[in-house]
Amino acid sequence: MANHYDLERLGYSKNDTLLMIHADDAGLSCSENAATIEVLKKGIVSSYSIMVPCPWFGDIANFAKQHPHYDCGIHLTLTCEWKHYKFGPVLPYSEVPSLVDELGFFHAKREQVKKLAKPEEVKKELKAQIDRALNAGIKPTHLDSHMYTLGLTKELLEVYRDLGKEYKLPIFLSDQLLKDVGNPDSLQDSDNIVHEVHIGNFNAMNSSGLGELYTQMLSKLTAGLNVILIHPAFDNMEMKLVCVDHPNFGSQWRQMDFDFFTNPNTAALLKERNIKPITWRELQGAIH
Repeated sequence: MANHYDLERLGYSKNDTLLMIHADDAGLSCSENAATIEVLKKGIVSSYSIMVPCPWFGDIANFAKQHPHYDCGIHLTLTCEWKHYKFGPVLPYSEVPSLVDELGFFHAKREQVKKLAKPEEVKKELKAQIDRALNAGIKPTHLDSHMYTLGLTKELLEVYRDLGKEYKLPIFLSDQLLKDVGNPDSLQDSDNIVHEVHIGNFNAMNSSGLGELYTQMLSKLTAGLNVILIHPAFDNMEMKLVCVDHPNFGSQWRQMDFDFFTNPNTAALLKERNIKPITWRELQGAIH
């Protein structure tokens, strides 16, 4: 049975509702970077993570180096889900052939990673991603996993754990997300897991909009460590081209994330409900 973080060790009570609003996918594009920086500066979003293999990594790495007070993780990346906007491993693809398609780009789908990726090549590539981030001057607070591919199998989960131990960083583990990727029973007694994870959904985005869904989420949060995963970007020409034929987590979705989590009404709602922000940097002191 996995552990929940020992929040009382940080001075919180068991009745406190703690919330990390975390922005994934920094580095993906210019739009993603600009929106991520702005949501961080607005103060509601308390954490973000960077995709090292992406074309706009250098830009966000420079920001992270110059603004080390923001809580910043490495968004370990093994997939490239976009139709025309492609990227691959930081290592030469000849060194990690199980991670790439015939053109040398990451596989588009989690199922391909699950079927084809060799754990030893996964570990080699992800170590290279972390090392590149460190060499760029980033001081990461945690590791997390793009599309939660590191939760797909027990072997990949073990790579994830090993990387956390080697680099002395907490890893983002969630029984909910493991269930979502079809691997529900692979947690260990030594694992530290998040109480509740919340993500927008396509049906809500397509009907009433994500703002209404997020408002409901915030009104229903329960005591413990909650994480809302968002993907802020602007619905501009660049992001529309990145997201061609991919409305799920697409440019419209990302604009809604940005709009809601920079809205002063959202900050007021958090204050009204006495929801307390928390970061991965703090959680390093709550590991069992």
